[in-house]
Amino acid sequence: MSPETEPTTQPTFAEYLDGYLPDDEMLLAARARADELGCRTVAPAVGSTLRFLTATLGARAVVEIGTGAGVSGLYLLHGMAQDGVLTSIDIEPEFHRAARTTFADAGFGGSRTRLIMGRAVDVLPRLTSGGYDLVFVDAARPEYPHYYEQGVELLRPGGVIVFNDIFAQGRLSEPTRRDQDTLALREVARSVAADERLMPAMLPVSGGLLAASRLA
Repeated sequence: MSPETEPTTQPTFAEYLDGYLPDDEMLLAARARADELGCRTVAPAVGSTLRFLTATLGARAVVEIGTGAGVSGLYLLHGMAQDGVLTSIDIEPEFHRAARTTFADAGFGGSRTRLIMGRAVDVLPRLTSGGYDLVFVDAARPEYPHYYEQGVELLRPGGVIVFNDIFAQGRLSEPTRRDQDTLALREVARSVAADERLMPAMLPVSGGLLAASRLA
């Protein structure tokens, strides 16, 4: 077979989604910092969904659980109102240092971000109840049930809470899977569906997003 007639590899649907709105130079640099630190990052399709949500909400106050190197935070900030403040929580000091570089390089000054070092289960109760437009959860899966309980309390009416990677690599729908991460994600999925304060939806984006709006 000549080179001209060799079949080309077609992108998967996930690759197509991630390439639909490609990362800019600032996001690519942030991903490189994350790789150096060994911390995971949201897929571009997840990031663009977060940016869409904050823009739709006109978000001025957002809580992020799991700062990483600032990749997801950058998406959130790009969708937020110009005077919006992102509160991001992480227990790792080196992640916060990387995130500060990410945000500063992208032109977001210190007045736009509030980085809090500590365990989210300890920090969230100290934040203003009903004072936030969006809560994004992307941290330790076994603690997701705590983040659900505390995060919903932070939302204003119409605010949205989003849990990343809810599908657990397909394990969520397998009743025989009993590992700690899957059990925690399954508990959150059940709790959100049963919560009369919320209007939930599962979004098949990357590893799955569970989103829920707080009803008035």
